[in-house]
Amino acid sequence: MGTSGSIFATQTTAFRSQLDPQKYTFDFVDGPHPSGPAWGVEAFFPPPNYTFWQSLDPGDIAETHRWVLSLMAEKGPYDAVLCFSQGCAVISSLILHHNNERPEEPLPFKAAVFVCGGIPLAILDRMGLPVSPAAWDINNRTGRGLHEKAGAAGKEIEALLKAGNTAGAARKGLWDRTDDLVHQVASSLDPEYDPHELPKNDPSDIFGLDFTRIPECLRINLPTVHIYGIKDPRYTSSIQLASFCTADKRRVFDHGGGHDIPRTTRVSEQIAVAVSWLEKMIR
Repeated sequence: MGTSGSIFATQTTAFRSQLDPQKYTFDFVDGPHPSGPAWGVEAFFPPPNYTFWQSLDPGDIAETHRWVLSLMAEKGPYDAVLCFSQGCAVISSLILHHNNERPEEPLPFKAAVFVCGGIPLAILDRMGLPVSPAAWDINNRTGRGLHEKAGAAGKEIEALLKAGNTAGAARKGLWDRTDDLVHQVASSLDPEYDPHELPKNDPSDIFGLDFTRIPECLRINLPTVHIYGIKDPRYTSSIQLASFCTADKRRVFDHGGGHDIPRTTRVSEQIAVAVSWLEKMIR
C-alpha cells in the first residue's frame, strides 16, 4: 500500500532487464483506492499513491477480489502475477477464496511471484483455519516491527542524503539492525544456510501456524516463486505463504535484505533465473 504501478515498475527494472523482452511483458497497475505514500516513497517518487484495500473487513476484501478479477478479464489473459507486500496478501487470499468457493473453475492466471508478503491471518481465521495465539503474537510483533522500521526510514534517507560522499559517513542500511527481529537471522557464512531453501521448521509450527491441519484442497497448487529477505521484520509471513504452496511447484530465494527488492546484480540475476524457471513450469 502507498505506492503505484509506476513505482513497482521502477523497483523491478533491474531483474526485468535480465529477461528477454520478446518473451516477457508486464502490466503494472495502480490499486483502486488513493492512499498516502508508503515509507520512504515520497523521498524518491511523486504522488499519486494507491492501496488495493482499505481494511481487512470481509466486504473490502471481496470488493478487491472482484476488482482484480474484473481487471484480469478486461486486460488478460495473463500467464502469471507479480506482487509485492500487500499485493501478495491480495493474490494469495484471492487464490484461497477461489479454492474454497469455486475450485472447479480455473483461475485467470497460471502462476505467481510473491515478493516480501504473506497471507493475512484474519482471512485464515475467518475461513475457519487454525490460527494459534502464538501465530497472532508473531504477526502483531512483526507488524509493529515493520511499522517502526518504516517510521525510521525517512530519517535514515535524510541522513544518507545529507552525508553524501562525506569521508567516514556511516553507510549502515535500514535493515542492518536485526537484534529486534522475532526470527533468527541466518548468516551466509553458515554452511547449512541456503538462500534457495526454506528454513527447516517443524510443519506443525511455522511461526505459530500448524500446516499439518491445513486441508490439501486449500493449498496453493500453482507454480510459485517466493522472493524474501532474511532481514525483513515480516520474513515470517513470507515463509508461511511459501509453506502454503505445493513444494514441488515452488521455488524460493532469500535476497538477504529487508522489506524491499535489492537491485544488485547478484539478486537481479537470481530473481530472473527464478522467473525463467516459472515460465518453463507453465509451458
